[in-house]
Amino acid sequence: MYGTLMAFRLKPPQDPNKASELVKKLYGQGTSSHGGRYRCRRKGLLDDIPSRKLIRGVIIVKKGDEEMIVSLLEQYDTEVFIRKVQLNEDDMEALGIK
Repeated sequence: MYGTLMAFRLKPPQDPNKASELVKKLYGQGTSSHGGRYRCRRKGLLDDIPSRKLIRGVIIVKKGDEEMIVSLLEQYDTEVFIRKVQLNEDDMEALGIK
């Protein structure tokens, strides 16, 4: 079974605010208020797409799911590298394939 490996990074010069906003939109964010009394989680794009994060800026997704991610990354002026990869058992489990 094959999946898609995606590696991405912001093109230099990097704006820290832009990078932070991209991470929030892609991965989501846990937030709290009133000294931690109220907690919630803001969903990111990858909360709705089965994926596996390998390291910062590198994810594996099912074949066909990369289009939504690429469209978000293009809005933030990123360099995107995409490769077809052979999935191992752990990857297939993380992506919900079996």
